[in-house]
Amino acid sequence: MEKPSRMEIAGYAVTAVLLVLVITMNYWLPLFTGTKTSIAVVRGYSMYPLLRTGDMVILLHKKPEDIKPGDIVVYKGKYGNFIIHRVVSSCKYDGVYYYRVWGDNNGIEDQYQYDRMWGSCRGISYERIKGVVLTVHGSVFKVPYLGLLSFKR
Repeated sequence: MEKPSRMEIAGYAVTAVLLVLVITMNYWLPLFTGTKTSIAVVRGYSMYPLLRTGDMVILLHKKPEDIKPGDIVVYKGKYGNFIIHRVVSSCKYDGVYYYRVWGDNNGIEDQYQYDRMWGSCRGISYERIKGVVLTVHGSVFKVPYLGLLSFKR
């Protein structure tokens, strides 16, 4: 039997390292992102055409004052589901930050999800924000279709 070349051995080593990184992602990715919820998989069309069903995005932790209009956030909905939408404005009331959010492909903002509905400051509270979608040079970092593997058949 022929001895494997250095290139083949290097290829096996790279494959093994990548496999270990993927398998252990739940352990090391939160250290990098600063949030327990480090990965989100898009389901639905509310952020179409930017995000599509099956796209996988990485979430980062941001301080409440650092979340700005244009950021895409994942937040916990009032019924326990997770929603990924864009921040259109933010405000601070009584020491708490609130964010108005809207799906790019939706006709209306997410008012039914808001914690604060009255006055000029309204929106979902910071405590419900699970993370902000990672952007690189102004573009959303996403892995198209990889999240489809997580859907139940």
